[in-house]
Amino acid sequence: MTDKPLANQIALVTGASRGIGAATAKALAAAGAHVVITARTAKDLERVESDIFDAGGSATIAPLDLTETDSIARLGAAIGERWPQLDILVLNAATLGSLAAVPAIDAKELAAVLTLNVSAQAALIATFDPMLRRSKRARVVGITSGVGRKPRAYWGLYGASKAAFETLLGAYGDEMQHISSIRTAIVDPGATRTKMRERAYPGEDPASVKSPEVVADRLVTLLAEDFETGHFERV
Repeated sequence: MTDKPLANQIALVTGASRGIGAATAKALAAAGAHVVITARTAKDLERVESDIFDAGGSATIAPLDLTETDSIARLGAAIGERWPQLDILVLNAATLGSLAAVPAIDAKELAAVLTLNVSAQAALIATFDPMLRRSKRARVVGITSGVGRKPRAYWGLYGASKAAFETLLGAYGDEMQHISSIRTAIVDPGATRTKMRERAYPGEDPASVKSPEVVADRLVTLLAEDFETGHFERV
């Protein structure tokens, strides 16, 4: 891989204020991309942006809640006004929800988890589809979880949302592969040192699992490669 394999490319990373999203944004910027980073907390995004600038990269922050009405449409309009195409879309934002037996899943929480983990992802794809089609080499990567493919007790809520997300992104990739340059991939980061993992495994030693930077480095390598739609891997 060259020093700046993603030079002159425009990338959007969701859930980029911390963890895998923040690390991926920094790695993409280091690889030459201009990165638009979005999450709910402006202060955390500003810290990521500052780290990118300090390392010689470039970024634009877009603080917003992906579940709010018209927020994704506004993001799309703002990005579309500045750049003609989007080359990379990393769909990383997600919420864990409560770990509970299926009969105990709260209906309101189910709706909230599906809104961010599935509905917002569909809206992001729909909004940025025109810009992705204008790219000469568009890549969309969705971050998933092993429980989306192999059900696990008490993980039914999160697992169901990730299974739906994988199906959604996979179908989009299948639709696009013969009529555009868009290629889609799904990546399971595996056990990674994040706030979400800390919440799910409160007694785990954080040092016993890999850092988000390991996942980010692999994502950038993948995005610089010519993978085919339907690509799946676990880091």
